Amino acid sequence: MDLDMILASSCRRKILKVLSEIGRANVMELVRRVNSTYSQVNPNLQILREEGIIFDERFGRMRTIRLNRENPKTARLLQALKILEMLKTDRKPAKPA
Repeated sequence: MDLDMILASSCRRKILKVLSEIGRANVMELVRRVNSTYSQVNPNLQILREEGIIFDERFGRMRTIRLNRENPKTARLLQALKILEMLKTDRKPAKPA
């Protein structure tokens, strides 16, 4: 899947942002942090896993997700997210003095 297709989903962008900030999270923590539902987050995690961008780790019944920082695609995605975030803040109108 192309990087632009991965970034096309706001849910995937939020997941990537959260994981880049906190390192690892269990699935329900991701659901809360991206302000979504399990049924929306889980398929997006599956796509990211298939692309090799995230790892699943199981600790008993808990599934923990973390970024695969060794994948060059992950680094490019995080860089693209940072650029998108900068562009978003540049577009905000200045507050009147």
